[in-house]
Parts: sequence; C-alpha cells; structure tokens
Amino acid sequence: MNFCLAEVQSLLISHEKAGGFLERPAIEVAAGASIHSSAKNAKSSTSTGQIISHYRVISQLGSGGMGVVYEAEDIRLGRRVALKLLPEKMAGDERTLQRFEREARAASSLNHPSICTIYEVEEHEDQPVIVMELLEGASLKERIRQGPLRADDAVKFGMQIADALEAAHMKGIVHRDIKPANLFVVGDGRIKILDFGLAKTISRQQEDAAEEESLTMEGVIPGTTGYMSPEQVRGEEIDGRSDLFSLGVVLYEMSTGKRPFEGKNRVLLMNAILNAKAPSPGSVNAALPRELDGIVGKALEKDRVKRYQRAAEMIAT
Repeated sequence: MNFCLAEVQSLLISHEKAGGFLERPAIEVAAGASIHSSAKNAKSSTSTGQIISHYRVISQLGSGGMGVVYEAEDIRLGRRVALKLLPEKMAGDERTLQRFEREARAASSLNHPSICTIYEVEEHEDQPVIVMELLEGASLKERIRQGPLRADDAVKFGMQIADALEAAHMKGIVHRDIKPANLFVVGDGRIKILDFGLAKTISRQQEDAAEEESLTMEGVIPGTTGYMSPEQVRGEEIDGRSDLFSLGVVLYEMSTGKRPFEGKNRVLLMNAILNAKAPSPGSVNAALPRELDGIVGKALEKDRVKRYQRAAEMIAT
C-alpha cells in the first residue's frame, strides 16, 4: 500500500490522541536562539554600528563559504533584518560574485512561508548585499545533532519542505543543495529553506548551462555529496526530482539520526548513493510508523522515473 506524507501525519495525530505513539519527547527550540556559530568571530571589515544603505549593523551572526550574515536594524522601517555579504576574501572573485547574485535572483522570485524571504538587494562598496528576514531558532542540522526528531515533527517538517519545493519547482527553480544545514527551524515550529546559491533555473537550460560552466570549477559537482541524487553525482542534467531525492535523505536523517548512505571518503559515498540500498528507516528506529518506510523508499529511488515526480505527490496523491 502506498502512503503520502499527509496520510502519515494523520495517522500520527490519531496515535497521539489515543495516548501517544512515540515515547521520545520533541526537541524544543530554545526561545530567542539565533544562528550564532563558532564562525561568529571570523574577521570582517564590516563592524558593529556601521551603516550599510539604510541598515545599521548590530552584530555578526555567522559565516560560511558563500557569505557572512549580520543582524541589522532597518533604520527606515524600524525592524530587524539579516544582511548577507560576501566574505572579504571572495568579494573580488567574479565567479563567486555571480553565484551570490544568482542566489538573490532565485530566492527573491519566491514567496512562500517556508522559504526565507528576500526583501531587497543593496550595494555596499561595489558589492551586493542581500537583505532578508531575520530568523530565530536553530538549523535542522543542530536539531538532528541532539538525536532523531519525533516522527510527527519529521513528517510535519517534511511536508513543509515539500510544499516549499513545489512552489520553487513551479517557478522552474531547482535548489540543488537541500540538506539540514540549509533548513532552519524557527520558534513556531516552521521550516525555512535557506541558501539558493546553487539554485538552477530549469526554464532557461541553455543559458543556465553556460552560466553553470562558468561558475563551477572543472571536475567539481555542485551540491553536498551526502545529499546528492544519483543523477547529480553522475553530473547529468537535473530537475526537481533531484531535490526530492535530497528531501528523502533529509527525512531519513530527521527520523533516524543517521544518513541513508555512508562512505569513508567522498568516492565511496558517491558509490553508495549510486549503488547501495539504504536500510529502511523503521529498521534503524523501531518507533517510526511503517508507512514512513514507503515514502522515504520512493523518494530515494535511484531511477528518477520511479521516484516522486513532483513534491506535491509526497504530500498527497
């Protein structure tokens, strides 16, 4: 029997009303927590109190390969926002600059409650600055580090991610890097998808292919290996079904605390993605409803023709 995420969520709610199906308590997001990280102390030319356009920098929240994020105050509107700037060492790199601008283009064209809102793109010292909503909570990666999520939380988050991906795919945008580090859980229990830096617009295939060639180092496949689809690993043309495979990996990890494919190095991990059959989530975490095995199994089909064809199918048939 085939099940969808909405059906599994309904079953879990019924079990909870009947006295509790799962014994493990939900992991709560600490109130007022934000995306401060160990990278917070990284050196940057942007300082507290500095004015960028009509934004006053309050503090650095974190940094990564594609940007440094600051909390700031919108002086005109009196609201708190997040500013994303390129790392100083990359500000002069044309390839990085183009990818950064592509993230802004992709994300700003989307309006969905589970996608981080881009307010505008400003310019600071001849570099683009992405102005986006300030999120409070924790990354899904941090949540999973504390152990598997409760099944109802995993299904709820999976539905939210799938719904957001459906909206992106309908606009012809494939994220290409769906993973817990790019998924943020805000205080009210809602997932927000971050970082469209690797997003690809599938409606402009020839133009985008040329852009991709210029933005990707030779021999480097865009994405994060452990969450790549088989076609992404092979370097083939991809579509929304690739994101659904990645969502299957995330749903598996949320439910079990483990990834479905493992390898001691990148080559072995890629081989596992291409050839290994992942253990069912239920065999790893016996507290999971059996119906979840079928959903994750279909999302992780090696052959994308056998996979969910649209994100909406994961939510309801």
